Amino acid sequence: MEEEKKETPPQPILDQLKEYAETQIKLAKYEAIDRSSKFMASVITDIIIAVIFVLAFLFISFALAFVLSALLGSHWAGFACMGGIYIILALIIIWKKDKIEIPLINLFIKKFFG
Repeated sequence: MEEEKKETPPQPILDQLKEYAETQIKLAKYEAIDRSSKFMASVITDIIIAVIFVLAFLFISFALAFVLSALLGSHWAGFACMGGIYIILALIIIWKKDKIEIPLINLFIKKFFG
């Protein structure tokens, strides 16, 4: 008699478990879509902002080069001074590379998992 009691669980419970599992899978898909769409939107807006800053930086650089050209009386001297400024900036960035990389890595991790 005890063997007859240990048969398979009633069908409604299995149906509920199956429905629960399907719902959890759908929820995981929706959360993945939500997270990835937020990440992509954030990346796209960051790229647009970066392009705008690069363009502004480029035009300001040209303006400063022309101002230096006028002050020095020679176009090549003004642009050479700007080139020298950029070389100094590049050397500073290379020198401080580790201090710059860590915050950037943390920023990307926050963007990806946040």
